[in-house]
Amino acid sequence: MDVGFIGVGSMGAAMVPNLVKAGHRVSVWNRNPEAARALDGVTVLNTPAEAFQNDAVITMLSDDAAVRSVILESGALAAARKDCVHVMAATISLSLVDELAEQHRAAGIAYVAAPVFGVPAAAAKAQLNVVTAGDAAAIARVQPLFDAIGQKTWKLGRDPKQANVAKIAGNLMITLAIEAMGEATALTESYGLSAADFLPIVTNSIFASPSYQRYGGFIAAKTYEPGFKLTLGLKDVNLAFAAADATNTVLPAAAIVRENMQGAVEQGLGAKDWSILGRP
Repeated sequence: MDVGFIGVGSMGAAMVPNLVKAGHRVSVWNRNPEAARALDGVTVLNTPAEAFQNDAVITMLSDDAAVRSVILESGALAAARKDCVHVMAATISLSLVDELAEQHRAAGIAYVAAPVFGVPAAAAKAQLNVVTAGDAAAIARVQPLFDAIGQKTWKLGRDPKQANVAKIAGNLMITLAIEAMGEATALTESYGLSAADFLPIVTNSIFASPSYQRYGGFIAAKTYEPGFKLTLGLKDVNLAFAAADATNTVLPAAAIVRENMQGAVEQGLGAKDWSILGRP
């Protein structure tokens, strides 16, 4: 399949080689062309509009503003090939999802939401979990791409928002897990039991899950070099609040997390991994 890929940050750069390995012909556009040129076996594009001249295009950008600029304001969508399927892998607001779905309907272009769970290391091993929603026929057309980048595809129906709200809610749960480990280790360390001694117990027993183990390891070692920046985590928590406000849903624990994340950003820690929220 001829595939365009827009946005090769750390996650996108880890996904693209698996598409190439699976035999797809991949062309890449990135704001910084050097990041695209660093990838083997791809064609580097000059404009995002060129990516939409393929059978499918995958977009992996950082936030609403980037998606709006690159996909809508650039004219890329308006110039898209009519049989192209656009796969939106970015974590974006539900209001933008609705807008994009309408814009794609007006342009006659298939739109599939497909955010992913996993970090770049998992992406490099094709171990992502792909959460998708949209037209069933369009999803079927791009399923080979999901098979190339992920270990499982979770299909959630026709409304693209279902995939995006799952992603937003999942990321919110990760921040709550980090907060929980931070508070628990604050308690244990107040009695002389270090995070390095305590967290391996719970992350290998009652909370033996990838998120607890990954971020618990960072907290225990007190190493917070960015895998997923705190600023991006705060963006996703804010997306959760925007989604909740639209349905009058209350998120009391998340409010504490957001306040603590905002405080850490104000302390100049925004470029650190979001697990720094759990530092004792």
